[in-house]
Amino acid sequence: MSATARLAAFAAETPTPSIPTEVSGRALDLVTDIAGSAIRAANEAESTPAVLAMLRRLGMEGGETCTVLGLNRRYGPAGAALLNGMFGHSLDFDDTHADSSLHPSAPVVPAALAAAEMTGASGADFLAAVVIGFETCCRLGMALDPTAHYARGFHPTATATAGTFGAAAAAGRLLGLDAATTASAFGVAASQASGSLQFLVNGAWNKRYQVGEAAMKGLIAATLAAEGFVGAQDAIEGAHGFLHGYSDGADPARATAGLGTVWETMRIGVKPYPACRYTHAAVDGLLALKRELGLAPEEIEGVTVGLHRNGITLVGAPLADKRRARSVVEGQFSMPFAAAVALIRDRFGWDDYDLLGDPQADALADRVEVRRDESLEGLRHPFGATLGLRARGRTHALHTPDPSGEPGSFPGADAIAAKFDALAGPVLNARTDALLTRLRALPTAASLRGWLA
Repeated sequence: MSATARLAAFAAETPTPSIPTEVSGRALDLVTDIAGSAIRAANEAESTPAVLAMLRRLGMEGGETCTVLGLNRRYGPAGAALLNGMFGHSLDFDDTHADSSLHPSAPVVPAALAAAEMTGASGADFLAAVVIGFETCCRLGMALDPTAHYARGFHPTATATAGTFGAAAAAGRLLGLDAATTASAFGVAASQASGSLQFLVNGAWNKRYQVGEAAMKGLIAATLAAEGFVGAQDAIEGAHGFLHGYSDGADPARATAGLGTVWETMRIGVKPYPACRYTHAAVDGLLALKRELGLAPEEIEGVTVGLHRNGITLVGAPLADKRRARSVVEGQFSMPFAAAVALIRDRFGWDDYDLLGDPQADALADRVEVRRDESLEGLRHPFGATLGLRARGRTHALHTPDPSGEPGSFPGADAIAAKFDALAGPVLNARTDALLTRLRALPTAASLRGWLA
């Protein structure tokens, strides 16, 4: 059976009760995590007004069918999926799956939420669909080979590459597609895959939009299939299919290895900092060294950060530009800026982007070198970092193999709630606790229509 057929059958035929409790519980944590990011971005991301104006101008503002987190008005399913996906990814504070180097929740959860509200699905069925979507996009991301995919200039998260398939799988399950119709939805999704890394050149807003677009496109693909539209056959592994078109090192077998027994959902990590995941291990290390040594920012003579080649592509080159981040997107993809924030503030949160253009931050960024570290190549997880910090005439070295928030250090319920409160609280104020309670009660919801409104 082909990878397309196996993934389609898995998406359509896996019974909700067969998904382990710990897996659906992890999905609930991840839904809560993405909700906080979406709520804050809906109100504060600089790209939000433009996309809202676009939907209004194109007549897509109405519909009043589906919830958009952080807004006091509802949209039709396609618009809601687009907005929730874009908002969920705008802060770059959303979850990551290391083996596929993508953000699963931003495309999958919005598509599933829109489909669940369209159909009146239960909370339990919604969470099962989220898991199915996670498994689909994470596995396809691994099959692409993230390094080869990045080398071709694509953004795997969703950017409508792997994420579009995950969104289609989640939405299709809730729309009641069978295996054959799900395969047809994948055929449509393959034609909609896109997502360029060119946004890195000028700190453009494409990255956040194309992740929302992946959620919307996945929902559209599933809905087309539900209405009898015939999609391309063998869309994933075919001669002109997804894997061949988007990678020079694809391995279709990775898409289905251990399917239904090995749950990639349990390998998704939560971000402690609102920036590209390739900065996180270094930030963890710098915070630890600064605390251990009792350093003041002005005592730091220089920092050398070693990263995997993907990290260099995203956050380390060209270094002169990365040292002068001036927009939020540039800051999200700047190792020197992330290091400067950590060393000045002893933290890195969403509100710390007020340091963009700050003279002290620029001076510290000038003292940060970023180099490719060959010892980080060929590892299962590419997000580690090596550090050399010079201060008081000495150099202190540290290797951080994985950033915090990975499965081995996955935050507990209290930490998930604290992050949600920090992001959603300034927007929702007194309503924050009530929404968190509703999120935590998702498994008991008889219908998701209006559940999170």
